[in-house]
Parts: sequence; structure tokens; C-alpha cells
Amino acid sequence: MRLWIDLANSPHVPFFRALANRFIAAGHTIETTAREFAETVPLARAARFEAEVVGVYGGRAISKKAGSVMNRAWALGNWARTRNFDLAISHNSYSQIIAARALRIKAVTLMDYEYQPANHLAFRLTSRIIVPTSFPAKRLRRYGAGVGKVRRYHGTKEDVYLADFQADPSFGARLSELGINPDNVLVLVRPPAHDALYHRFQNELFDEALARLLASEKVQVILLPRNDAQRSAYSTRKSERLIVPTEPLDGANLINASDLVISAGGTINREAAALGVPAFSIYAGQWASVDEELIKEGSLQRISTAADLEKLEVRKKPTANPRRSVAVIDEVVRLIFE
Repeated sequence: MRLWIDLANSPHVPFFRALANRFIAAGHTIETTAREFAETVPLARAARFEAEVVGVYGGRAISKKAGSVMNRAWALGNWARTRNFDLAISHNSYSQIIAARALRIKAVTLMDYEYQPANHLAFRLTSRIIVPTSFPAKRLRRYGAGVGKVRRYHGTKEDVYLADFQADPSFGARLSELGINPDNVLVLVRPPAHDALYHRFQNELFDEALARLLASEKVQVILLPRNDAQRSAYSTRKSERLIVPTEPLDGANLINASDLVISAGGTINREAAALGVPAFSIYAGQWASVDEELIKEGSLQRISTAADLEKLEVRKKPTANPRRSVAVIDEVVRLIFE
């Protein structure tokens, strides 16, 4: 089969890299497109995707987002029109789904967050929807997902690409270049996604947590900004203990090397949980069911108040105990082609 993968956001890159390896091994042909957003394009290049860059970030305003989605859908449609694809695959790439529908290409979307408003668009137009088992059925119905379209897999999308993770022994040298002292506690943090459609609120607790971390002499913090505005804002903070990398770092190796992960988003926390690294979510919005499951199993902890910050123990991590959910990727591949 001729497959079209669209990478619309940074977390899609490792996810589809793992799946693409399986697709190629099975004899399928793949072409890839990528959106110029966050670290998507440089990460795609580093992951050896020969991706055609189509479309850019549309801005925070909802009206601009809608226009950007439609403009990119038009551009993707023009790009894909003569390529004779059998299947379009994405993690809720709205533009790809619209383009595929217009070109009468079957489309599969995967999704793991039930409070994304644009699920209304993706779930109605796509041919198949693949979600974690924890995804609430009532949210699927609300977004117009027909029962016959939906398939479920056990685990998280992060399990798909981290089940067989092996640490790079040379990554410590990269951290040393950044000024990381292995005797210190290394905390990896990720700010809120203020520009995302599902994140229309402020989260002052993140900045409070960052200030508390930087006040400790034995703590070093690597902050991964989501965009240039965040990079500029946090890079101006005067602290030798705060490092804002200028180039993308291998996410899995960075998490594995960290003693603690604190994020106001979802993906990086779930990656930490998959790798057995202590993870704390400071997300202030509506929690995904997959994250609630991680809370129940003890792989993720919630920071909701200043009192929760007071209780946070910042220390060297114990021996990691990764989940190694090796069956998940086989299950997802099967559901895509079922």
C-alpha cells in the first residue's frame, strides 16, 4: 500500500517513526508531510523522515487557526492529488483529514485527548478512529464518532515508541556540554501549551514551581519551550541552574537521564511514566482519561495547588522501572490495517 503520514506536531514524530519502521518492514511505501510548528520539522529530519514541509502555525486566535487549517488542507490536497495514496494516517491532523476526504482517500486518525474541541471535525470526516481503551465512549459519541469507525488499543501512544527504548551511552556527554553536573538533581520541565486550542487559560502554578526549583542549589533545570516566544521569555531568566537548549535534544534519552519530570502538558509526562521516571503533571485543564489511569497506577502524580508544590520531593531518582508494553505497537499496527 501507498501510505501518507502527516506530522502536525512534535510528539507525532517518534510515534510515527516507530510505526513507519513497521510499515516499511511489511512492504508498504511511505511518503510524509510535516507542518512547520514547534520542533516538528527538525525532529522529523533527525528521525530520518524525508518530509515535505507544508503549512505553518496559524497563531493563537481561533479564527486564524481555522483559516490555517483550511489553507494547509488545500496545499496538502494539491501535493497529494497525483500520488495515488491508499491510506492517510495521522494523529488528528485536521488538514490532512480534510484533504484526504476531498481526494477520497481513506483516512485513519489516532487520538488520546477527549477534550480537544476539534475532535468534532476529525472524528466526523475520518474513515477510522483509534483511541486508547480509557477514552470515554460518551466523548466519542459527542464528537460524532460512529461506532463502526472506532477501534481501541491498550496503553498509551507513548508506549508505542518507548516499549523497546535503549539508552544512548553517549547522551551523558551531550548533557555535560550543556553544563549539567551529574551530582545534581536534574529536573526536566515543559511549560503550558498556551497557544493550543484546548488550552485557553493561564497557569501561574508552573512559573511558581520553576521558581522553587531554581531556588535550590543542588537542582539544575532543563526547560523545553513550546515556541519561540517561550524560548525568549525563559531564556532571559538570570539563573545558572536554568538551561534552555538551543537545539532539539533526543526526548527519550533526556527523560531517561532526568531525575524528575514536571510538565503542564501531557506527552512528556506519559513518556516519563513509560520509562519509569518520576513524573508530575501541573496541567490546569481537563485531564485526559489516559492520564487519570496513570494516576491510579501510581506512574504520574498531580500538582494542583501551592500546597502540592510544598510536598514535592526533589531528589535523585531511584532505579527506573519502565513499563515495556511491547504488545502495544503490534496492536496499533493491526488496528490501522484491519
